[in-house]
Amino acid sequence: MGEFVRVEIDQAIATIRLDRPPVNALNAQAQAELADAAAQVSNDPQVRAAVIYGGQKNFAAGVDIKDMEQASYADMAASGRRLQDAFTAVARIGKPVVAAITGYALGGGLELALCADFRVAGEGARVGQPEILLGVIPGAGGTQRLPRLIGPARAKDIIFTGRFVGSAEALAIGLVDKVVPDGEVWPAALDMVARYATGPAVALRAAKQAIDEGLDADLDTGLEIERLHFAGLFATEDQRAGMRSFVENGPGKATFAGR
Repeated sequence: MGEFVRVEIDQAIATIRLDRPPVNALNAQAQAELADAAAQVSNDPQVRAAVIYGGQKNFAAGVDIKDMEQASYADMAASGRRLQDAFTAVARIGKPVVAAITGYALGGGLELALCADFRVAGEGARVGQPEILLGVIPGAGGTQRLPRLIGPARAKDIIFTGRFVGSAEALAIGLVDKVVPDGEVWPAALDMVARYATGPAVALRAAKQAIDEGLDADLDTGLEIERLHFAGLFATEDQRAGMRSFVENGPGKATFAGR
């Protein structure tokens, strides 16, 4: 249990809760705790899906600028690696993950949300990569994950201008997947992941890895990644249960053990 990041588990769903008032600025300690939380969620077999949530007011207003204002190149060469590693740990959680975005998700806050598989935003949410206004660029994955999600031209517009993007525009360009009233963000995110809580955990992990790894490879390599994951699933209990249920009862009625 961290001071600024904690994991709350309810049945098969974990909430990675950011709690560093007033705006959940992600300082070095919060980054380390985020990596620990990601490892906990990844390694707990009882957890089937996760939500990242910053509370009712704000998701996260970025990395703590006070930590970086006087930093040197040598300082940031080291701390930048730790920052990216913490966020990558979240991106590599082998389970479905939804970011529940309230208020501001700016800079590192948006980069953290981009590490999730899906994003639910409140109607009043605002997201953006304003690092350019500080004389720098995104350093926790924004220049890489954002264009992969919404395309290079739209990502360049957001990164080059540093402007804030409202929830309606974010939905229109595919930056978020669902917009709900501000007070319903966390329940909507929980509802989105609930469908995976009883699903075939090994197959879901394989699907996520195949998609994410394939995006960084050429098509032939991606197809090989898919083939290996596909074949490997025939060693699981869930494959046998799923196919047996289909033959005997039709689609969509299997009960999965997650093994």
